[in-house]
Amino acid sequence: MTNYNHKYIFWVGAFATAFGVSCSTLKYEQPNAVIPDTFRHGTNDSTAYLTKDMITNKSIANIQYKEFFSDPILIDLIDKGIANNNDLKVAVRQIDIASMAYSQTKWNNVPTANLTLGAASVNRPSDNSLNGMTVGQFLGQKYIADYSTTLSLSWEVDIWGKIKARKEGALAVFLQTQEAAKAVQTRLVSEIARGYYNLLMLDLQIDVTEQNLKLVERTLNMIKVQQGVGLTTSLAVQQQETARDQILATLPALKQTVVAQENILHILVGEVPGPVKRSGSLLGIKEPGYLAVGIPAELLANRPDVKSEELAIRQAFASVKVAKRSLYPSLNITAQGGLNSFEANQWFKVPGSLFGTAMGSLAQPLLNGKRLKTQFKQSEIMLEQSELKFKQTVLNALGEVSNYLTSIEALQKQELITNGLVKRAEESVKTANVMFSNDLATYLDVIVAQNNKLQAELSIANIRKQKLSAYVDLYRSLGGGWQ
Repeated sequence: MTNYNHKYIFWVGAFATAFGVSCSTLKYEQPNAVIPDTFRHGTNDSTAYLTKDMITNKSIANIQYKEFFSDPILIDLIDKGIANNNDLKVAVRQIDIASMAYSQTKWNNVPTANLTLGAASVNRPSDNSLNGMTVGQFLGQKYIADYSTTLSLSWEVDIWGKIKARKEGALAVFLQTQEAAKAVQTRLVSEIARGYYNLLMLDLQIDVTEQNLKLVERTLNMIKVQQGVGLTTSLAVQQQETARDQILATLPALKQTVVAQENILHILVGEVPGPVKRSGSLLGIKEPGYLAVGIPAELLANRPDVKSEELAIRQAFASVKVAKRSLYPSLNITAQGGLNSFEANQWFKVPGSLFGTAMGSLAQPLLNGKRLKTQFKQSEIMLEQSELKFKQTVLNALGEVSNYLTSIEALQKQELITNGLVKRAEESVKTANVMFSNDLATYLDVIVAQNNKLQAELSIANIRKQKLSAYVDLYRSLGGGWQ
């Protein structure tokens, strides 16, 4: 065997070994995140809130918002928001941009081609130069004219999978934009629902305030009658008038807040500000009857932000592969052909003016200021960063679900206690009025009883709204709302 054959076998073996190493050492694996078997729920002194069905049944993240919400007007608002919200439209258009970028990467394996339809140049060398004397001697003129029409082809052979890795990175970015749009839609659904429930709470607060205002007015009239017959003093009248005015002063602020909340809802659904229809009272809204939360591992598939961070890891991993394989030799093939002539009248004479060249080169980067190696090290660090962000996003998601589960449980207890307070406050007002009319209680007792009733009823409205909002936030934190 000749020395030439030994060298050939050596280089082929080295090439194959390098190729095998490059393809085998960089294989994507989903990062490990610490995920418990169940969500933490409830306080330390509370009974278990999650039932077996809530853990084993399909998560509410997998049902559409039209199944989760029962109010038809709320569902209509969400439909309008998904169709018209400008932020969501921007996110969707971003998908189109990323889709075009991904489609473009499919052409990276295709040779690039450039066609020069016509190029003419004139070169007039110095008379005292060798070129000038040669031109004058052989052509009998002092200039050289050149006319050409050229088709150039260039192709980098993807021997290491570098172009394929770029395509993988572009695909990850494209999928990220889809998850980003899902996240925008999920957030939009929750914002519309919370805004609608807040509007119903304000309506209820106005109704409660007006009812209590009528009660205070009746009591004031009764005190004035008693003052007329000498059973009470003007101070009692003044105190009750103060109580009335304090309640009365809250109404303009509540009504202004209603207008602001209506405007916010219209902006969310992509409409000009205006009034918003309501289907009924906050107390008449049915709570979601289906609250299965599934297992924490489902967050990896359901939460758009978690999926987006996992795709960010894929994109960073693809960048590592590109940077790694940029250190290897690149095989480039170029070809050029067309028509060329020194005389314009001979330019398109075939076959005399035809020319063609082809060349292949294997170039190994050597000294480039460590630029390629630095890029590779940086890409590895960015991959590590993306893995840490993914793990942190998972932890945040687990914390959110746990917080909303605990919040729902706490609000249920608060609602039960506050309902009892409302009933007792109503009885206290009746008792105080009867006792005051029989001179067995002072006007201060009446005012205190009325104020307690007002505060208890306002509290139940606020708790009810918080509870419904917590259901919405639980739904969002599990990843639902974008289907």
